Amino acid sequence: MFQLPTYAPDLNPQEGIWSLVKRDIGNLAAADLGQITRAVKRHLKKIQYRPELVDGCLTGTGLTT
Repeated sequence: MFQLPTYAPDLNPQEGIWSLVKRDIGNLAAADLGQITRAVKRHLKKIQYRPELVDGCLTGTGLTT
């Protein structure tokens, strides 16, 4: 049976998604937590409508569906 290591960010496609979000909001000078939350939600929504980005994050892990 194949078992993944306890922590393996390179095998987790979610890490790629968060990397895209962090890259997009990296220079945000937020006035409060609400502004950060809205920016993160907005960027996640943009990614949701770009399946090639999601597929790329999955492909980057080397895992198959």
